[in-house]
Amino acid sequence: MAPKEDAVLIQENSELQGLENKQYVKKSTLRKIEVNELPEKLPNFRDHSKTKDNILADWLIQWVNNGLKENKLNINELLPTKNKIAEKTGVSIGTVQTAIRIMEDQGYVASKQRIGTFICERSSSCIVRKQVSKREFTIEVLKKYIVNSNYQVGEALPSSRNLSKTIGSAPNTTRLALEYLAKNGVIQSKILKGNKSNWILNIIPEITREEDQTNSDSLVNQVERDLKALISANYKPGDKLMSHYELGDALKVSIKTVHDAIKRLIEQGILQSKRGRYGTYILRLPSEQQIMTGKENEIFAPAVQASLYNYERVETYLKDFIKDNFKPGDKLPAMSQFATELNVSSNTIRKALQRLADDEMVRFSRGRYGGTFLVKVSETQTQETKPALSWVIMNREHAAAYSRKN
Repeated sequence: MAPKEDAVLIQENSELQGLENKQYVKKSTLRKIEVNELPEKLPNFRDHSKTKDNILADWLIQWVNNGLKENKLNINELLPTKNKIAEKTGVSIGTVQTAIRIMEDQGYVASKQRIGTFICERSSSCIVRKQVSKREFTIEVLKKYIVNSNYQVGEALPSSRNLSKTIGSAPNTTRLALEYLAKNGVIQSKILKGNKSNWILNIIPEITREEDQTNSDSLVNQVERDLKALISANYKPGDKLMSHYELGDALKVSIKTVHDAIKRLIEQGILQSKRGRYGTYILRLPSEQQIMTGKENEIFAPAVQASLYNYERVETYLKDFIKDNFKPGDKLPAMSQFATELNVSSNTIRKALQRLADDEMVRFSRGRYGGTFLVKVSETQTQETKPALSWVIMNREHAAAYSRKN
């Protein structure tokens, strides 16, 4: 780990790692492009076949390409701030931010915290993979729904909310798709209140062969397959998987997409994630049969206690402690007292007690005479009936508290 003073110096100087990961470049050494260097001819936002963010992204990409060819712009030069671009083009900052995201996905620019957005050297390795957006996919689904349901011109369509339930799309995504169809004259809005229909069919949408073969294979499905191939080729059971950020960089997808794909592999018993510094570990190779049957068989230790989080262990301890020492209506010791005795944080105690409160075992009361009071005693047996032995790395103080309990 770098010394504290070095970390502070890096933060104060607002340094970013170079595009080739070979050197650090200070923000002060980067030229900031002025807003008046943007083209005088503004983008045409009246083109309803595209959204504003895509129109703005195309306009900025053309400006970057022309600037690099004419040597008016250079690699690593900072773009004007989002609010200045928004003021120049007459759109919202959110539209500018989305347009820059599109440019980032295509490898034209990169963004760093405390630095800004700068032009980068575009190559196929820096282009982020991106599937058809949810809105675009929903547009095609709506077209097929209209055609297959034999709606006639002038006939009212169901409401946006009902359509979202029918096609299995999010209400907001469905609304955006309907607005796109309305802009293109396929449907028109009829202002009605309540749950009544507010869309009227203008023309029957045409479904071309290309649209009919819209790829429904989501990006998460692709990343799931890529992760399985990556694990099979480079890992063995018990190895720690690289971080979400490193996977996103390697697979050219967002961290959210990596998270969704890893969640699927966890459900399949291939991976196991632990919060905090533990990370994600390989339980089995994708080609192997799943043999894990429960938390007691995880790689951390073949014991229930070893696989629990701190607050879960504290919850188990508190159930037994309350059952042996208190009766309904009694006031429990303060959280700080429990924290001192078990050598854990007050937040861990609070979370464990909150879980007991969710089970209606305890209740909280505020005020001078408030505190935590026992409502009922747990009738379930929480202690292990047979000791589960395992080699586990354990804090000595935690082990001492566990020994005192037993």
